[in-house]
Amino acid sequence: MQLNDIAAIVTGGASGLGAATARALAAEGAEVYALDLAPALDGAPTVDGVRYVAADVTSEEEVRAAVNTATSGSVPLRVVVNCAGIAPSARVLSRKGVHDLGLYAEVVRINLVGTFTVLALGAEAIARTQPMADGQRGVIINTASIAAFEGQVGQAAYASSKGGVVGLTLPAARDLAQYGVRVNTIAPGIVDTPMMATVSDEYRAGLAAGVPFPQRFCRPDEYAQLVTMIVGHDYLNGETIRMDGALRMAPR
Repeated sequence: MQLNDIAAIVTGGASGLGAATARALAAEGAEVYALDLAPALDGAPTVDGVRYVAADVTSEEEVRAAVNTATSGSVPLRVVVNCAGIAPSARVLSRKGVHDLGLYAEVVRINLVGTFTVLALGAEAIARTQPMADGQRGVIINTASIAAFEGQVGQAAYASSKGGVVGLTLPAARDLAQYGVRVNTIAPGIVDTPMMATVSDEYRAGLAAGVPFPQRFCRPDEYAQLVTMIVGHDYLNGETIRMDGALRMAPR
């Protein structure tokens, strides 16, 4: 599938993976709708072909409104990329007591339920478009993490939410096959996002040294490159792709 003359939704589009993806899709000719929380959009860069839309992925009403905005133009919605998420750290049990149950629920609500909400409402809109070659109408790409497979100490909430995204991938692809909508997931390793910029250079160097090759953090533009590859590869469906430099996470 080509990216020119189509509309695309990218969640978490104001920074990090989402911002890089929005730029990459726009550069290929897509009309991009970058969704994020209103406060995050205040500092979002101006990018040709990218329109910012305030939306909370945990709100069905706000996601529906954003999808309606993305389908109101002159080109069909064919791509949805889920990048929105949070990654707080807390142990199941520590000297401070048991894991905050509200925090656990919030992580799952944003990372998993939010992903499903955007996937489902985006698929509903894509399914209404005219089919292309082989009956294809579009593709949805979700973001998991290698923590879904090797969650570390303090990642119980994050790892289980991302494990849910991995588990969602194949049944969603099977459910949406009759509508010509593909579903794939990217599971990144350590990515050089704004969150990582807050840690010390020594800590960053230690993390990078654990990656077999290349021995560095993944760049957000490399994630975006994989997104565009998945969009263009019409036979890739129901897959979770690790993008981690062969990293396998240790317990801590």
